[in-house]
Amino acid sequence: MLQLATSLALGAVGGAEPIRQVFDRDGGRSAEEWEISCTDHLHALRTLPPTQVVADLVVDLVALRQQMQIAAPADLTELQRTTAALSAIHANALTRLSDHGAAIRWWRTAKQAADASGDRSMSLLVRSEEAGHGLYNQRSPEAVLSLIHSAQHLAGSPSVDLMTTEAKALSMLGRHGEALRVIGQAMARAGTMKGDSLGFWSPDQLRFAASWVYSAAGEESQASEPGTTVLASTRDYVYRANIMLHRALSTVVNGGTTEGAQQAAPVIADVPPAYRSGHILATGRMVLRAVPLSQHDQARVGELRDLLTLG
Repeated sequence: MLQLATSLALGAVGGAEPIRQVFDRDGGRSAEEWEISCTDHLHALRTLPPTQVVADLVVDLVALRQQMQIAAPADLTELQRTTAALSAIHANALTRLSDHGAAIRWWRTAKQAADASGDRSMSLLVRSEEAGHGLYNQRSPEAVLSLIHSAQHLAGSPSVDLMTTEAKALSMLGRHGEALRVIGQAMARAGTMKGDSLGFWSPDQLRFAASWVYSAAGEESQASEPGTTVLASTRDYVYRANIMLHRALSTVVNGGTTEGAQQAAPVIADVPPAYRSGHILATGRMVLRAVPLSQHDQARVGELRDLLTLG
């Protein structure tokens, strides 16, 4: 497996990588250096095409595995924690590429590494990430709710991050009353949420979830403020596109099929193909699914469907 990953990494980053590795065999990186690497990959995830993120991640995953093979037992705990974080980022990137089978396997690797590290907060973070990204055509909403309930048992007390995902999953099942109640509870508890040192979680995630849930319920006025706040603050191109798609979704839910499809289509079309991730396409399909069957033959709806089919 390591040889295959190395081959993929070298093919992805070019012929200079073997030369660089010769200069980099000094026993590996410190915990602080690995933490910086994790935050770098998270930043890349939010700003670069997912194919590039995956190529760069593979190089570091290979380097991390090599370091673990020679590390002292006392250092393995922290390296397992790093493995959990990088594996979760890798699974996220694969989800953006709609490579769901591979993503699910990497979520499993991330959970195993987090549990092996003994870091309960990392174990919970990885499970929260797995559930949240599962909503983008990776798993059924029912399966995501099952993941959430399992993670909540580990948390031992209400988790804002898990509550936001629960609200989105309930929304996808058409259980809007329950979804609105849960997102309201999450927003009320926002002050209790502690971010992680790597930057996986930010307040934008709660606002993004509120935009999603209120829009799906047709509550345009309530969705507007959190959506506008995210647009003004985020650097994540997926969030920016999806907030606009939430607004199109709300328009469709409130009876404006033509207008909503007309809003959604240019959002998809304006995203360069390399950046048109599975997260954006899955949200576009949410807009399409909200269109009544009797209106699927409308020209604007057809344009949106064609864009989503092309990906």
